[in-house]
Amino acid sequence: MHPPLTLHRHPMCAEIIEEFQKCHLDHPVKKFFGECTDLKIKLDRCFRQEKALKRKANFEESKKFKEQLQAYKREVAEKKEE
Repeated sequence: MHPPLTLHRHPMCAEIIEEFQKCHLDHPVKKFFGECTDLKIKLDRCFRQEKALKRKANFEESKKFKEQLQAYKREVAEKKEE
């Protein structure tokens, strides 16, 4: 099972998505017997890579946010002490 194959949501995998969809159109019956399996495997790998990159970017963003939050908390605590 894969996510919806929309090109705008998966720009990194757009070329493979188009090949996969073309394979399904070109082989309406053979697709059930493994004709497009190689493309499906490539697509799954691409989605995993894309997800790993997004996960890393989100982690970095959350790390920055946590640092900003801690700095703000320190600032507020210092103001309360004065």
